[in-house]
Amino acid sequence: MSQLLNYKLEGEGHTIVLIHGLFGSMDNLGLLARDLKHDYQVLSLDLRNHGQSFHSEQHTYELMAQDVKNVIEHLGLTDCILVGHSMGGKVAMKLCDLAPNLIKQLIVLDMAPVPYQVSRHDNVFSGLKSVLEQKPKHRKTAMEILAQHIDLEGVRLFLGKSLYSGEEHLMWRFNVESLWNNYSDITGWQDIDKTDIPTMFIKGGESDYLTSEHQPQVQRQFRHAKAHVIGNTGHWLHAEKPSEVIRAIRKFIT
Repeated sequence: MSQLLNYKLEGEGHTIVLIHGLFGSMDNLGLLARDLKHDYQVLSLDLRNHGQSFHSEQHTYELMAQDVKNVIEHLGLTDCILVGHSMGGKVAMKLCDLAPNLIKQLIVLDMAPVPYQVSRHDNVFSGLKSVLEQKPKHRKTAMEILAQHIDLEGVRLFLGKSLYSGEEHLMWRFNVESLWNNYSDITGWQDIDKTDIPTMFIKGGESDYLTSEHQPQVQRQFRHAKAHVIGNTGHWLHAEKPSEVIRAIRKFIT
């Protein structure tokens, strides 16, 4: 039996599955979960190599989608609504290809079904590796090490949520080595077969992860795709404008 992802199930009703992005955990979409669980059953997960889930040397979309499918089948769920942010958006799109019979609707937060040629996380990996090498005992020290590599405080605070106390020093919950070794798979993408699953792409107005240039690739893979732009926000739209994201999700799924 394959290992099950760490998950949390809350609320009652139709099931919404929340899938976080790179360097995240289920807590990243917690604002969405806290709202949606009043009217839906919400399944939150930690993807492999993240949060409290198992670590693996392999980190492909095929495997991550299979991991999520295993949890859905373990819980006996059907007609799921998938909501995935960034890397989690690609996992959700892959799952529509892998198990369309389990999925009712798909919502992708600021991610396109394309391979990205740009490496956006070199400074992040430098900071994470420095923390591993220097083995700080205190959170303040770890955050100071990160600051030598990462200018944006918001990014440092986000990463800091995944620090925990090991036996002698602070450690990362995510598997830095595996994510680094598999980074080309994470930024990459292989087209899925064209799907009939109703899909909405929600874009951060100031983000360049999803642009009009990606429209041909979206239309090639998603027969029923809609787009919704949330203005004055970047890639972290669910953290910056949670109420607007929730409103868009609720409107689409009702």
